[in-house]
This record gives sequence, structure tokens and C-alpha cells, in this order.
Amino acid sequence: METVIPLSWVLALSAVLFSLGALGVLIKRNIIVMFMSIELMLNAANIALVAFSKAHNNLDGQVIVFFTITLAAAEVAIGLAIIVALFRLRRTVDADKATLLRW
Repeated sequence: METVIPLSWVLALSAVLFSLGALGVLIKRNIIVMFMSIELMLNAANIALVAFSKAHNNLDGQVIVFFTITLAAAEVAIGLAIIVALFRLRRTVDADKATLLRW
């Protein structure tokens, strides 16, 4: 027996996850927490894309999610390398103390 989750529930979950990610970016000053919050927002958008794709019986949204996840993996690799380099230079992951890119 197949159970179907309503589209509104999945979109509500996506909205909650996106809101939590946005709050994490706006409130926290730790670069790693901000980075994880951005990833949470990206995954919330992916959930919404898959939900709309399933609701409209179209695979376009799922294909876009595949490419988005691939892009997110590259983003994580580069972002963590930058964070590690910044930590080695400044000995902190606080966004307010990381003024390396300022003139």
C-alpha cells in the first residue's frame, strides 16, 4: 500500500528548513555554522524542487537537483579549504574577526 505525502507538507518542511538556514546565516558569527546553514538552505530548495517535480510528473526538477548536489559538493570542498586556510592564518573561525579580504 502506497502512502502519499501531500505537497503542502513537503513544501512546509522545505520552508522550515530554509528559514532555519537563513536564521543560522543571519544570527551566528561562526563561519562553519554559517557554511552549514547555507548548505541547509540549498537542501531545502532541493526538497522543494523534487516535490514539485513529483507533483507534476516531470523529471526536470530532479535533474536540476542532481546538478545542484554536484555543485554543492564542489562548494563544500572549496569552502572548507578556504575556512581551513583562514583558520591557520587567523586562528579563529569568527566571521567578525576574519578581515583577511578587506583592504
